[in-house]
Amino acid sequence: MPSPAQPAVAVITPTGLNPTRLPFLEELYESLRAQEEVTWQWIVAPNGPQANPDLIPRAITRDPRVKVIARPGPGPAPARNTALNYVDAPRCAFADDDDRLATPLSLAIRNEHAVAAGLRWVAGRSADWDPRSGNLSTWMCPTPVGPLAAGEVLSYWPDPLASKPPLGHCMLLTDTALARAVGHGGLHKGEDYSFVLGVCARAAGELLPDVVYHRRVHDGQWSAEETYRDQAEFDSRTHAWLKGVAELELRAEPSVQRAA
Repeated sequence: MPSPAQPAVAVITPTGLNPTRLPFLEELYESLRAQEEVTWQWIVAPNGPQANPDLIPRAITRDPRVKVIARPGPGPAPARNTALNYVDAPRCAFADDDDRLATPLSLAIRNEHAVAAGLRWVAGRSADWDPRSGNLSTWMCPTPVGPLAAGEVLSYWPDPLASKPPLGHCMLLTDTALARAVGHGGLHKGEDYSFVLGVCARAAGELLPDVVYHRRVHDGQWSAEETYRDQAEFDSRTHAWLKGVAELELRAEPSVQRAA
């Protein structure tokens, strides 16, 4: 078992530890173990009434690079936020418990580019992955590949009620300080929208052409259910959009000089 070297990147995964999804969690772990040219830590944050940490497979918990931070009932948004308390790495990313990292360089390619370019966030593309058929469908998001000024991502999302944000939460790798400063709010759903718009409005970044994340297609996908698109979800979109607008407005204000 590898020793816990100083991690360059932390990956945070909130999970309800649904027994039917435990094999997915193990696949995510295997995609982490396959990562090359980067040191990492994985912070698993069980949350919800059924999230018994004892359900996590022993192969995962015995890895010294893994921290299990149990949160009995707050839900994924607070679990993501408080998991950031335990990050030891200068950069972090988020991965859902039913997905996986796309390639062995998923973390390294974003981390190395962030370091070399001096950027606080770098994203790669995401692909929908159907393990039953083996099909991969890359999401050609509205945000274009290349460098992006602070707040520019918002310009590719003119109407929050017409679509989801133009960049995905798990596509991002961010400076840990920036992730902590922005956070996920306390939303029941759509907390990832708030995080994406906050990060991209606060700092310049870049979208790479490389696919770095595989979003699993399966029957239990909550966001694919008809009931997911309700008023709470639309309110979350609006909240995220207004957050981006507010960041731009605050940046445009002249600096306030405090009296000596």
